[in-house]
Amino acid sequence: MKKSLDLRNWEAAQKLVRELEGGAGAQTVPVTDACERFLADCEARHLGPAQLGKYKLLIGELKKAFDGVPVSGVSVDHLRSLRESWVLSAITSRKKIERLRTFFKFCQESGWCHSNPARALKPPKETHTPTLPFSDSEIEKIVWAIEIYPERPKGRRAQVRAFVNLLRYSGLRIRDAVTLSKEKIQDGKLLLYTQKTGTPVHIPLPKSVLNELGAIPTTKFYFWSGNGDPKSAVADWQRSLSKLFSLAGVKGHAHRFRDTFSVDLLKAGVPLESVSVLLGHTSIKTTEKHYAPWVKSRQISLEKSIEKAWRLSG
Repeated sequence: MKKSLDLRNWEAAQKLVRELEGGAGAQTVPVTDACERFLADCEARHLGPAQLGKYKLLIGELKKAFDGVPVSGVSVDHLRSLRESWVLSAITSRKKIERLRTFFKFCQESGWCHSNPARALKPPKETHTPTLPFSDSEIEKIVWAIEIYPERPKGRRAQVRAFVNLLRYSGLRIRDAVTLSKEKIQDGKLLLYTQKTGTPVHIPLPKSVLNELGAIPTTKFYFWSGNGDPKSAVADWQRSLSKLFSLAGVKGHAHRFRDTFSVDLLKAGVPLESVSVLLGHTSIKTTEKHYAPWVKSRQISLEKSIEKAWRLSG
């Protein structure tokens, strides 16, 4: 039998070979049961709603594709066929493969399969698109469009203004902004754990933004009733922003306010490490990947190097 052991440790490889030769195999656990066990483990680890939701989508797909199939019976080729059915962007596909690897690693560690077939899946080539913040003229158009935004229901225009400025001056992801509660603002500062990473973020807000938030009649949340799924509230605000951008004649989405917040800080000379903390990134590599071209100190250094080279060549 020819089979990749998917191991790098020699002793572990020898042990697995002995088990195979001795007839000791993986437990016969159906993919559907493994999915339920994996999901229960995710919930026990208290993963965030967004991350848990993405795993639930993957679990549903695996159950449908491998109903009645044992985990040990899922091969690399099966997963390649599954991937071929995806209609996703490169970055989304890459992240989904990472979740597949996590699932099968859980199965491998549980003794339901000898190797992780998802590890052999090659991630798609990803073309990184430079981060593009709103320009000053685009911000002016958005501010102007707020003043003609439909006042339905009464007070909606002020709410939209507060929401836009919160995104612009806090760098929050849209879900964190939508679910922002009054208790998270203390002494003019925003204190919360970001929904995506659970990283603590402490951000001082301009007085004008604090006043706009304070004028919104609410008992707990500024931009959400507190009833139903936050995902629905986020979708409502995405539609509101889409209407606002249409009025302004600007192509945009909520995350561009986050990009604008980050780039403005970097252009002002704020260190990349500090911006990374404010954004709630778990690693500075994430911040550097998206915002390195905007680091002022690095740009100044590059300009000086080029000018020096020109002087030497002249």
